[in-house]
Amino acid sequence: MTAHARTILLIAPSGYPHDPDAITRAVERLRAEGHRVEGIEALARRYQRFAGTDGERAAELNRLADASQPLPDIVLAVRGGYGAVRILHGLDYEGLQRRLRGQPVALVGHSDFTAIQLALLARAGLVTFGGPMLASDFGAEELSPFTMEHFWQALSRPSFTLEVEAPQTQAASVAGTLWGGNLAVLSSLVGTPYMPPVEGGILFLEDVNEQPFRVERMIYQLHLAGILARQQALVLGGFSGGKAFDYDNGYDLAAMIEQVRAVVGIPVITGLPFGHIADMVTLPVGARAKLDADANGFRLAVSGYPHLG
Repeated sequence: MTAHARTILLIAPSGYPHDPDAITRAVERLRAEGHRVEGIEALARRYQRFAGTDGERAAELNRLADASQPLPDIVLAVRGGYGAVRILHGLDYEGLQRRLRGQPVALVGHSDFTAIQLALLARAGLVTFGGPMLASDFGAEELSPFTMEHFWQALSRPSFTLEVEAPQTQAASVAGTLWGGNLAVLSSLVGTPYMPPVEGGILFLEDVNEQPFRVERMIYQLHLAGILARQQALVLGGFSGGKAFDYDNGYDLAAMIEQVRAVVGIPVITGLPFGHIADMVTLPVGARAKLDADANGFRLAVSGYPHLG
């Protein structure tokens, strides 16, 4: 799956890694495949619940703007959690844009890393990758062949097409900027300078440990803020871990999705294998995409992103 050995720089812009066994497994696996793993010091930093102080975590990302340092092939987030929003104001967007724009460097992560990705897209026009992270994915007890295949495919080719056999109740044939990530993080950026002003986009969302009503409330925030009306389609990934309450009285994820479909005015596509799930695809945030959906499933063709070749 890995055509070449890569230089992988670890960064920890959010929480600190709390499972040392997963970290050990992940680093050993990457090294066994011939990759050079840098930034190991990020694994040991601690400050309260974070992987270092705000200043340390911002400086770690800002070092990518230093022209005196060689660029890695992959910048891989260690884990999510919480903390990225605290460093958005401290990032050197001009410097990062100058150094990384057009370069074959892949910044990869999901969950809380969504804040970094959306800020880099909004403030620097940089395309990053929603994809696996060191601890939860590369360090899983059983490595997912699906996740790894899609990860290396997305990073190594100038374009790819994802075909998902998930029957859709709404048809769609649209094209636009592919963007999105974690719903809670994305909705928290509404009204800030770090929310990308994407027009005519294809927005993908996922979340974890959120009840259906909480998911609906956050989607309504995007709807009432006018963000969804400016998109071509909404694509829903995994919403794992949200357990039903007796009080819900039949209101579940499916009912929530039907309600969203009734109000947002754009196609709502379901079944995207992305999120806090074992088998996940890797998606460029800010790339060009074409989405075709029908009763048999959907097809997402993606291009226009930095790739390693």
